[in-house]
Amino acid sequence: MSDEQPADANDARPKDDADNGERKTPVFRKPIFWIIAVAVVAALVIGGTLYYLHAREFESTDDAFVDAHIVRIAPEVAGTLMQVADLDNRHVKAGELLAVIKPSGPEAQLAEAQAGVDQAMAQYSQAQAQIAAATATRDQARAQSLVPLAAATKAAQDLARYENLARIDRAAVASTQLDQARANARSTAADAAAARRQVASADAQIGVARKAADAAGAVIAARRAQASQARITLGDLRLTAPVSGQVVNRSINVGSYVAPGTQVMAIVPDTMWITANFKETQLKDMRIGQEVTIKVDAFPDVKFRGRVDSIQRGAGQAFSILPPQNATGNYVKVVQRVPVRITFLIGKDYPDPRNYPIGPGMSVVPTVKVR
Repeated sequence: MSDEQPADANDARPKDDADNGERKTPVFRKPIFWIIAVAVVAALVIGGTLYYLHAREFESTDDAFVDAHIVRIAPEVAGTLMQVADLDNRHVKAGELLAVIKPSGPEAQLAEAQAGVDQAMAQYSQAQAQIAAATATRDQARAQSLVPLAAATKAAQDLARYENLARIDRAAVASTQLDQARANARSTAADAAAARRQVASADAQIGVARKAADAAGAVIAARRAQASQARITLGDLRLTAPVSGQVVNRSINVGSYVAPGTQVMAIVPDTMWITANFKETQLKDMRIGQEVTIKVDAFPDVKFRGRVDSIQRGAGQAFSILPPQNATGNYVKVVQRVPVRITFLIGKDYPDPRNYPIGPGMSVVPTVKVR
């Protein structure tokens, strides 16, 4: 019995040593370890190479937003709204009616101005008739003045002849003849003066009539201007869409009172673009006309196409209200961002952004192919 127990113990000891030897074999000495390590390193190298090649060909930023020239609609006259189109978040065409302000004062102003025009036209016609009558009177007075003027001229010539003869020889001319010539000269001169006064009076009447016509013409112009302004005001009672686009931010209803210049709604035009703020270090190879892939955060599965339209000459902070002054104090260099305008491309091979609810302020991620 005692001889068999040591034999069993010796038989078990080599088996345990073999098991311990297998467990203590280093993992890195196993072929599977090197296969996995080589695969991981290869994947990292390939991934890094692909990333490097992609980074060389593309520039991207998440500091980008949809932008547009938002048209703000505001009335030019005050009044109460009698009609408002139900166009919230709907597309409208240029010239489409948006709202109507109740007419009150403008219609009365137009009627008053039109009545003033008619009255001034009547006064102008009357003044023109007076001018014609005064002109006829003057022409008649001029014709009638020819006889007394000629008689006065002849009488003056006769008087001068008699006076010359009397100075040469007093006996050659009787005193009665000389007195008669003098009386005749005075009489004809008075008649000629009266004729001249009649002509001058007729000319004065023409001048008065012309002034009246000019005054009536000025009144006509003023009244027509008032009527034109009243028509413009009446036209301003109708709010129409100045551009085609989508109506947003409507804040009015029927019965609302609006004041001039108060925004009542806005229109987002059909034409939109991307304002992307790239780092200045990303602009080295960026050029106008380069293709852009655009991803809108709201539609991550849709890839829109675009192109670089323009690059602003200057960083955004240079145009702020209070641009930074780095002449004094400690300076920490910060990479600046430059706005780049990117326009959407619309074609049969590209998604049309107009078919999606995309608007100003929405976040996008543009990727520019720079090589």
